[in-house]
Amino acid sequence: MLYQNLAVLAAFLLLYSIFAGRFESRLFNGPLMFMLAGLLLGPAAIGVLQPHINTQGIRLLAELTLAIVLFSDAANANLRVLRQHESLPMRLLLVGLPLTVVAGWLVGYWLFPQVPVLELAILATILAPTDAALGKAVVSNPAVPAPVREGLNVESGLNDGICVPLLLLLLGLLVEVQTHEPLQLALELISEELGIGALVGIGLALIAWQLLRFSHRHHWQMPMWSQLTLPGLALLCFALAQRLGGSGFIAAFVGGLLSGYLLNRQKHTLLLASEEFASLLSVITWLVFGALVVPAYWSSFTPQVWLYAVLSLTLIRMLPVFISLLGTSLDSETRLFIGWFGPRGLASIVFAVMIMDSNLQAASSVLATAICTVLLSVLLHGISANPWAARMAARRAGRRA
Repeated sequence: MLYQNLAVLAAFLLLYSIFAGRFESRLFNGPLMFMLAGLLLGPAAIGVLQPHINTQGIRLLAELTLAIVLFSDAANANLRVLRQHESLPMRLLLVGLPLTVVAGWLVGYWLFPQVPVLELAILATILAPTDAALGKAVVSNPAVPAPVREGLNVESGLNDGICVPLLLLLLGLLVEVQTHEPLQLALELISEELGIGALVGIGLALIAWQLLRFSHRHHWQMPMWSQLTLPGLALLCFALAQRLGGSGFIAAFVGGLLSGYLLNRQKHTLLLASEEFASLLSVITWLVFGALVVPAYWSSFTPQVWLYAVLSLTLIRMLPVFISLLGTSLDSETRLFIGWFGPRGLASIVFAVMIMDSNLQAASSVLATAICTVLLSVLLHGISANPWAARMAARRAGRRA
């Protein structure tokens, strides 16, 4: 069965890589296709794909994927863009993101009155970060205005790193409430995770930078092996921080930010392999998500869950973004466009997997809602990206004419 699973995965990966241009120029993208392949080929349907992965295995796969994605996104982030284009990314991160979390909590309080308020805040945080990979048809489409593309790209690259400490804080407060431990102990736990994670990320990035400079001066670098430098650094940041009791995600995010700043122009060459490695792990994650995770929670998708998922992709996201962009020169449709293309993806999956073994009283409802929202996001954002981008291009062409 192991080789059968490998053969099915490899065959689909091969075929999709050959015909990707045909699919992605239409209404499909990689995450959507691999998730649908997992659903169709997995145990819930045809059954030729039978991955035997327990919760710990899914968690490890998702965590490693997010660690490398966090590192790569942070390293790639052009922080100067934060101050350009009417501070669009800053508005999305500092105004839109907090309002999205608050809106998600309020809607959850309305739809799930039986769920404790802290757990509703955890659900809202899980579904706040956006996924650049799901919105690639938008952020890489030259038909979309450059400020919009850059704003969405920087937002998705940084908001998952911002949500990690918030999620850790809420989980720490939840432990304090459930065990009646002093609040001080919960806050100390959070500060340790954040502090250790940040220190590990900073320390390893500085060490790697100095070693790279030393190797470069002596002409010891080889192009083939240099491609593994940043993937190795990303995994080292994550694993060492986790081992020392810190947050590996904070370490990967901080290490990526500092590495991108220190390496400057050299970072783009070094990041190629890291991005390709992250893409491969993401493909496997989406396949497993479709084959195992979605079928496991399908029976828990109640009408309230579906309604929250729809609202999460629309009102909960779009209204805060619209408010955050007030006072800019962007027209109403562009603001709605930016609000709509906040797809939920890998970060939300990892955050959901992180709480699978936690002591949430309403774990089933929280997980089902998060998974349903990601599923709906992959479908709706995947099929709407190219048509709406084409409409934006046609509007721009009409104005020029």
